[in-house]
Amino acid sequence: MVTSDQRRRQLARDKYARQQQRRAEAQRKTKRRNTVIAASLAVVLAAGGAVYASVQFLGDDAKSTETEAASGEPKMGIEAKGTYDFALKTNEGAITVSMDAAKTPRTVNSFKHLADKKYFDGTKCHRLTTAGIFVLQCGDPEGTGMGGPGYTIPDENLDALGKPGADGKVTYKAGTVAMANTGQPGTGGSQFFLVYKDSKLPPQYTPFGTIDAAGLAAVQKVGAAGVEGGQGDGAPKKPVTIEKATVSAK
Repeated sequence: MVTSDQRRRQLARDKYARQQQRRAEAQRKTKRRNTVIAASLAVVLAAGGAVYASVQFLGDDAKSTETEAASGEPKMGIEAKGTYDFALKTNEGAITVSMDAAKTPRTVNSFKHLADKKYFDGTKCHRLTTAGIFVLQCGDPEGTGMGGPGYTIPDENLDALGKPGADGKVTYKAGTVAMANTGQPGTGGSQFFLVYKDSKLPPQYTPFGTIDAAGLAAVQKVGAAGVEGGQGDGAPKKPVTIEKATVSAK
């Protein structure tokens, strides 16, 4: 039996698909270059590792709206100097991410906006890496690595990562939560990754939060269970579903 919530999501998905089709047709008529939409989403972060991210207007995002897709990121609706908790209730335990809006105001504002819309509720953390980099990636409503909110947000707080080494990388410490992107500036969407063990990456992924001790332990258990098929990069063997996500001021 199809529930009303499932029906609502399907209708939103169909609406967004129509929007994408109309947009693509308009672009073909005007012969505009569309390299972003045509590009793949894989961005190599370290040897043997990749993080996928949402791209503007790309992906089957059932929770987007036509207004947001047209206007861009949501208007500021938080205290720019406040601190917020991004609380994730998952089947593997509670994960609370502390966010400082003074450092990443537009990122925090976007997560508050999306969480208030229940954007993350019922979504899967679709990707785990266990070689070279150690992250659990979430935030895609479709669970494919191709979903996004229909808008992008700018990079923030990159200076806090410190000066890169000779390899061009910095250490994202265990407990860090950062934005995934396409490897190009200003291409963050809704996808984010939880670092469960120190990982060396290029300093181009907005660090916007820190996981609490209990949440980090939960993510580390997922990491220890490994990836399906025994690979170093793929769907986590221990599935993780975000049952409910909220953002609240401290």
